[in-house]
Amino acid sequence: MTGEGVITSLQNPHVKRLARLRGRRDRDREGVILIEGARELSRAVAAGVALQTLYLCPPLFSPEAREVAPSLPGTPVHLSREAFEKVSGRENPDGLLGVAPTPAPPLPDPSGDALLVVLHGLEKPGNVGAILRTADAAGASGVIVLGRGADPYGPNVIRASQGSVFSLPVVALEEGEALEWLAGRGFTRVACTPDAPQVYWDAPLTGRVALVLGAEHEGLPPEWRAAELPVRVPMHGAADSLNVATAAALVLYECLRQRRTVGG
Repeated sequence: MTGEGVITSLQNPHVKRLARLRGRRDRDREGVILIEGARELSRAVAAGVALQTLYLCPPLFSPEAREVAPSLPGTPVHLSREAFEKVSGRENPDGLLGVAPTPAPPLPDPSGDALLVVLHGLEKPGNVGAILRTADAAGASGVIVLGRGADPYGPNVIRASQGSVFSLPVVALEEGEALEWLAGRGFTRVACTPDAPQVYWDAPLTGRVALVLGAEHEGLPPEWRAAELPVRVPMHGAADSLNVATAAALVLYECLRQRRTVGG
């Protein structure tokens, strides 16, 4: 540190730890997540996430970061520009980075018209984050993440969701556990698959629905593809599939449209 308490050395324990926490294994081992950016940190704190440490670099502050920083909790640690850029995962960081315990929200006790999203094996953080953002916007009750796909609380997912990952329960479950939980609570599994006989807008999507989405290149395994209600997005051009986040948005908003119609 300098005399003013700003960490400048790239060998400082704070800097070295933050660099390690870019990797999922170290985050899982410590049970923490990295939250970078003013918007993402604001939404995390608003959702009740308790920041352990807040790293600041005022020379990099964006206008939003300068406004938000004084209200953020957590033990503040100041980094130099070089040190912050070393640990940041962004090309143009805004000077705010927090470390917090990994959230472990329970799945909600579902209401009669609960809408869940189930993600099977999605590996691209951008897709997972975009789906989380859309699920939040469409009023979904929660998201279940299966398998060892993208870390739902990884820095790139948090960024792609713009912090929406903190606005609804996002729970990682084993496949058998998820199947049992959904069946025990009367959910209709709606599986998006290109060989389904029914187009999604013709399917009844009210009541307790779990929208199941798989990776674009692999699709869903048999136990999930054999859902109570398989649906497809019609394809009329040369493309044989849509980006999974796009397909999720289409079906989620059709769910919302039908529920608004039923509710008057």
